[in-house]
Amino acid sequence: MPDISSLFVTRLYRAPLGGVDQDELLASCYAIAEDDEAGQEWCEQNGYPGYTSYASLTDLPWRFPIFAEVVKALDAHVTAFAEDLEFDLGEGKLVLEDIWINILPEGGTHSSHLHPHSVISGTTYVAMPDGASALKLEDPRSARMMAAPPRKKGAREDLRTFIYAAPKVGDVLLWESWLRHEVPMNMSEDDRISVSFNYKWV
Repeated sequence: MPDISSLFVTRLYRAPLGGVDQDELLASCYAIAEDDEAGQEWCEQNGYPGYTSYASLTDLPWRFPIFAEVVKALDAHVTAFAEDLEFDLGEGKLVLEDIWINILPEGGTHSSHLHPHSVISGTTYVAMPDGASALKLEDPRSARMMAAPPRKKGAREDLRTFIYAAPKVGDVLLWESWLRHEVPMNMSEDDRISVSFNYKWV
């Protein structure tokens, strides 16, 4: 019998965020979006469907206590994920680099991308109505498999080219920041709302 092993594993962390009032977080996301004229203007100028605070508000945890609670919960999850990844942080640590709100209305998408200057990235989910899109994760080897045939339908999860992670409200997903991901079109009539973030090594 041949000896076949899996190498260079890509890890995905999933858990309930915990410690945060989800109703207050939802209300805060809408209130911030309504008041953030700079963010609204950036979205309009850059063709972003819906709203994101990514380019306008860099201090959400300082401005809004609910986001300080979110970060406190995230710190614990990121610490646990870093231990699973067996990172040797030396004298350093992983700290929040940025955090932002995403509100995608019906028909909204977020194209494939990665976060090259961070270590761990992720999202916690505030509103996921029926029909809201799952997070689409791409096999990081895809660009190097130019002559490879497609995988069989029903292939094992660890061999698929794309994985669709369907989170629930209150979930947090974490992945290493080099992992390419996207949000397919929101097919729900209601908003898909999430809070995304990056952690850096300092």
